[in-house]
Amino acid sequence: MAPKFGTSGLRGLVTELTPACVGAHVAAFVAACPVGAGVFVAHDLRPSSPDIAQVVAQAARAAGVVVTLCGPIPTPALALAAMQAGAAAVMITGSHIPADRNGLKFYTPAGEITKLQEAAILAALGHDSPMMPGPDMVHNTTAGAAYVARYATAYTGALSDMRIGVYAHSAVGAALLVDILEQLGAAVIVLGQSKTFVPVDTEAVAPQLRAQLVNWAKAYPVDAIVSTDGDGDRPLVTDETGAVIGGDILGQITAAAVGADVVVTPVSSNTGVEMGGRFAQVIRTAIGSPFVIAGMAQASGHVVGYEANGGFLLGFDAHGPTGVLSALLTRDALLPIISVLARSNRCGLGALVAAEPPRFTAADRLQDVPTDQSLALVDALTHDAAARAAFLTLLDGAEARINCVDGLRMKLVDGRIVHLRPSGNAPELRLYVEAEGPQQAQKTLAMGLLALRDTLALSAI
Repeated sequence: MAPKFGTSGLRGLVTELTPACVGAHVAAFVAACPVGAGVFVAHDLRPSSPDIAQVVAQAARAAGVVVTLCGPIPTPALALAAMQAGAAAVMITGSHIPADRNGLKFYTPAGEITKLQEAAILAALGHDSPMMPGPDMVHNTTAGAAYVARYATAYTGALSDMRIGVYAHSAVGAALLVDILEQLGAAVIVLGQSKTFVPVDTEAVAPQLRAQLVNWAKAYPVDAIVSTDGDGDRPLVTDETGAVIGGDILGQITAAAVGADVVVTPVSSNTGVEMGGRFAQVIRTAIGSPFVIAGMAQASGHVVGYEANGGFLLGFDAHGPTGVLSALLTRDALLPIISVLARSNRCGLGALVAAEPPRFTAADRLQDVPTDQSLALVDALTHDAAARAAFLTLLDGAEARINCVDGLRMKLVDGRIVHLRPSGNAPELRLYVEAEGPQQAQKTLAMGLLALRDTLALSAI
C-alpha cells in the first residue's frame, strides 16, 4: 500500500518511501503550503530516517527554499525552533510504529498542517513548479537546548529531591529528557537504553514493557519512571510502583495545572475530564492531532488539547511555577511529564492519580489486520444492531448508545465504554475501553481483543 496521510503525517513502509515519492511530497508541500523563512528538517533514530532526511532536504532546496538541518531532535523541539524562526518544518519519523515503516510530519510557520493543507499537498503532487535551487543548506545545533530552556525557566527547582527513572530505549529525545529533569533538581537513573530502534506505543503499552517497568521500580526505588515514543511527542509516565498512567489522565492533570479553561480532546479520551467542573468547556473531536488543532482554533480563552496517547498541545502562554511557558501548537511530551511530576512532588504520583475522577481507560490493538478488513468489520457493526448485540454479549455487556465520530464507540448499560477504530497509519485494529475501575478496564480490554479475533476469524470464513 502506497504511503498515505493518517492521524499525524504521511506514513508508509520504508521500501515505499522512495526518493521519488518523498521528493514529490516535499515539492508539493512547498508549492501548496506557506513555508515562510524556509524549511527546517530533523529526524528520529530509526535506521532509515537520516537517509530520508537528506532526500527531504535536497528536495526542499531544489524547490528554491532555505533549508536548515537540525539533525536528530524531538518533533516538538523541531517545531518550536521552526516556528520561532518563522519557518516551516519536516520531521522524518514513524513515531511509535515499527522500524520497517517511517513517515513525514509537515509544519507551516503556524504549526502542524491541517487536513485542508494535507488535501492541498495531495492535489499538488505531480504538478511541476520549476524554481531556482535555494542557497546552501545551513545547520542548527541549538534547537534541542532551546527546547530544554523553555522548561528550565518555567519550572526551576520544581523536581527537587525527586528520584526519576528514564526509560531511554531509542527515543531521539532521551538525552534531552535526562538533561531537563536534572536541571529541575531531580536525580536521574537511565534505564533500558538501546542501540536498536524500539517502537514504543504510549497509548497501548505492551504487557512485557509494563512488567519491566514494575520490575525497574522495585529494583531502583523511584518517584516515577518516564519516557517518550520514538520522536518525543508522546509521554510515558509511571507512578512510584511502575504502574503506567494513562496519557489522557496525564492530559487532565496537566490541563488543570496550566490553568486551562477549555480542553479539546478526541472521543477516545477518558470521560473524567468532563467530571468535577474543572473546565468551562470540553470539546470532543475525531482522533488525530490535526482534528484537535482544528478544535482548538475554533475555541477561545485558555485553550489546551491532548490525546489519549498523552501528547499535549498548549494554546496560550501559560505560567509555570517560576516563569512563563509559551504556547506550542504541536504534540509535546515534556510538558505533561514535567507538570505532572511537579504537581506530585511531596504527595506522590499514586495519590495524585487517585484524586482524579474514578474513570479508567485501557487500550491495545490487533496487529497485522488489513485496513480493509478492519473497516469492513467496524462498518458492519455500526449498521447492524443485532451484530453489535452479539459482539457485546461476548463482553458480558449490552448497548446503551453509540457514537460514530471516529470508528464505533459503544457505551454499555453498566457504564463501560468500548471503542473500535481502524488505525489511520498501520494495518491495525485499535480497541479503547473505559470503566469505573482499572481491573474492570483491563478485563474488558482482554475480552474485547478476544471477541475481535473471533469475529474477524468468522468473517474470513
